[in-house]
Amino acid sequence: MLRTARPGGPSGASTNPASSVPRTHLAARLENGFDRAVAHQLRGRGWTVRIEPYAGYGATGWVRVLSRTLLAAPHVRDEDLPGAGGSAQAGTRSATALRGWRSFATAQVSGAELEVQVGDRTHRVVTDRGGYVDTILESDLAPGWHDIRLTTSDGTTATAPVHVIGPDVRVGIVSDIDDTVMVTRLPRPFVAAWNVFMRHENAREAVPGMARLYAELQSGHGETPVVYLSTGAWNAAPTLARFLRRHRYPAGPLLLTDWGPTNSGWFRSGPAHKVAQLRRLFDELPDVQWVLVGDDGQRDPQIYAGAAQHFPERVRAILIRQLTFGEHVLAHGVPVPTTDQVKAEQDAARRPDGIPVIQGEDGRALLRGVRERGVDLS
Repeated sequence: MLRTARPGGPSGASTNPASSVPRTHLAARLENGFDRAVAHQLRGRGWTVRIEPYAGYGATGWVRVLSRTLLAAPHVRDEDLPGAGGSAQAGTRSATALRGWRSFATAQVSGAELEVQVGDRTHRVVTDRGGYVDTILESDLAPGWHDIRLTTSDGTTATAPVHVIGPDVRVGIVSDIDDTVMVTRLPRPFVAAWNVFMRHENAREAVPGMARLYAELQSGHGETPVVYLSTGAWNAAPTLARFLRRHRYPAGPLLLTDWGPTNSGWFRSGPAHKVAQLRRLFDELPDVQWVLVGDDGQRDPQIYAGAAQHFPERVRAILIRQLTFGEHVLAHGVPVPTTDQVKAEQDAARRPDGIPVIQGEDGRALLRGVRERGVDLS
C-alpha cells in the first residue's frame, strides 16, 4: 500500500474521491510547475536522487516516519547533504559544522516511491509535492531508539532514527528552538534566513543553562521523550540537529514546517503549525503529559496557555524563557512583551487547574523555579 503525507499535515493518503478534493491553490500549482521544470533540468545535468532522513517517534505498534527525497549534484558528498543531521538528532554521529546554505543546495522530488524497512516489516510510501514523507506505519519495534531503512526505486538508501516511547512513559518535553534553546538576536522575519544561509554552525550560541535544565528534567525518568517543535523550515533541520548535539541537548525529533505555498494559500501559519503538532502529540501519545518550554518573544505563551486550557490533563508544566530588553526589540520591535503576551503569561500563571507556569531569563533560572515549585515529573 502506498501512503502519501506532508510534514505538519495528516498522515496517510486521502481516500476521498477526486471530486471532493478542494482545488489546489494557485501558488501551489505555480510552485509545482516550477519544481518539475527544475527537476527535469537537474536530472539532465546528472543530479541524483538522495534521501534526507529525519528523526521520528512512535509507540507500541506504530512509528511516525519523516523524510524528504531530493536531487543533489553528483559532486556533493552525502555527509554534506541536509540529511547529515538526521543521525545527529539521535546522537549517533559527530556534529560536523557546516555553513547553513548547503542545506538549500538541493531540489525536492515529488511522487518518489520509497521502501521503508521498520524492524521486520516492509512498507511502501510515496513522497508528496514537496518531496516529503510524514506518515504513520505499523511497527513491531521495542521501546528505545532504532534505525529504520529507506530505499528509493533506484537503490539509494538512507537510515532514519526513530524513538519508540514505552507504555510506562508518563512525562515528555516539548521545546521551542529559536530564543528558547538557541540565541538568535535577530528580527524574527530574518532569523531563519540568516541561520540557514549565512551563519556558520559554530557561531550559534546556546541559551545558558537550557541543556542542563533538560538533563535535569530527564534525570531518573528513563526514556523521557523530547520533541523540538519550531516554525523553522525543514531545510534547517540538519543545522539545528547538529547544534543540539554540539551543545549537549537531549536527542529528539524535530517537528518543523515547509516554507512556501500550501494547497490552500501563499504561506503557512507558524502558530497554526505549532497548535496542530501539539494536538497531534496529545492524540498519539494519550498517556504522556508534557512539559511545554518556550519563550516570550513570539506566541509561545498564548499557544501553551491555550493547550493547558483545552487539554489540562495533558500539560504537566509550562516553562517560559523571558527575553532580554534587546532581544524583545529584535523579536517584535518593542523592548517588552506585547500586551497579548503579558496577558497570556498572567492568565497562565493564575491557572486554577494547578499547572505550574514558571518564568526565567535562562535555563538556570527556570531550573531554580522547577525546584522551588516542586514540579513532579514522576
